[in-house]
Amino acid sequence: MSEFKQTLNSSLGKKLLMALTGLFLCTFIIVHLAGNLFLFKDDEGFGFNVYANFLTHFPPIEVIAYLLYFCILLHALYGLILTIKNRKARPVRYASEPKSPASWSSKNMGLLGAILFFFIVVHMGDFWYKYKFTHSVGFKQYSTDLSTNETLAMDYTPKTPDFEHSVTNEFGHEIIRVKDLHAVVSNSFHNIWYVIIYVIAMIALSYHLLHGFQSAFQTLGWTHRKYSPVVKFIGTWLFAVIIPVGFALMPIVYFFCR
Repeated sequence: MSEFKQTLNSSLGKKLLMALTGLFLCTFIIVHLAGNLFLFKDDEGFGFNVYANFLTHFPPIEVIAYLLYFCILLHALYGLILTIKNRKARPVRYASEPKSPASWSSKNMGLLGAILFFFIVVHMGDFWYKYKFTHSVGFKQYSTDLSTNETLAMDYTPKTPDFEHSVTNEFGHEIIRVKDLHAVVSNSFHNIWYVIIYVIAMIALSYHLLHGFQSAFQTLGWTHRKYSPVVKFIGTWLFAVIIPVGFALMPIVYFFCR
């Protein structure tokens, strides 16, 4: 047991945990982006609000969510520790710095991580905290005619203060009442400063993943001349380009087009 603790407390152990938690977070952002694509639907927030309600009321998802929060904190903490340790080991900067994007990102993972952690705190405070723990989020009612599949949206005022959500069938209509997180998102995405912060964070995410995804495989020893190019391709195009661009387009589209 003592050897296991020593391994975890060593630089190698911290790097291993950074790699494992990082890959878990990479999996999460794929799912998160897929769910947030509902924001692009012109359905008055129906798909997104139902998706958000599912995430916060399905017990297995809630368990995974708390594991996610733990991984974010652990990844950030160990990232900070390793950054400080590396700076102490090399207090004098190189006279000449490599100019490739990958090299720049690898040397600034601490800065990129700090930007992302700040963004996550702001992001969760603006959406997750308000949704889960305050009464500042309104409600929306969606009435779907089961014969025509047409949906009518309207604001809804709960009759009891502890109301969370409901699904009923009334006279051939499916009535869904949920918290209107979409309105909160739309309001934030019409704030130019929030849009700027969001886009900057996605640029930081791009550079962070450009180095971090490939580095995680190297740390875990999962390298092979046959598969390493595939890992590099996925890390570059999926995680450093497609995912950050997908997230960044959300506030941009809302600010200029919605």
